[in-house]
Amino acid sequence: MRFHTRKWVKPEDLNPNKTLFGGKLLAWIDEEAALYSIIQLENSHVVTKFMSEINFMASAKQGDIVEIGLDVVKFGTTSLVLHCEVRNKMTHETIITVDKITMVNLDNEGNPKAHGKTKIEYVHERLSKK
Repeated sequence: MRFHTRKWVKPEDLNPNKTLFGGKLLAWIDEEAALYSIIQLENSHVVTKFMSEINFMASAKQGDIVEIGLDVVKFGTTSLVLHCEVRNKMTHETIITVDKITMVNLDNEGNPKAHGKTKIEYVHERLSKK
């Protein structure tokens, strides 16, 4: 699993229990999945189609640093399926896992569009193509 982003839990991220609000965490995950997919598919028109069952296993409190990790599960014709894990860097606990997040590549009219990708590409590979 590659961990791409870290977030610092601030007062505005908390629920009434003074722990990380689940909705805020899901928004962070959705944004990270979108950014990752946009870069992989080289298209800014990518949307979330599906997010599987989520499992909250731990939480985070103000001042904690959480880390969001993504792995590619599969490349579809117009989609990219990701697995996500979020962990608390302070407690070393897994906060949440999302088994499948399906991101769909779209054309300029908002219709699913084949992306032609079959494997993860890294920056150094793209730079060597030019």
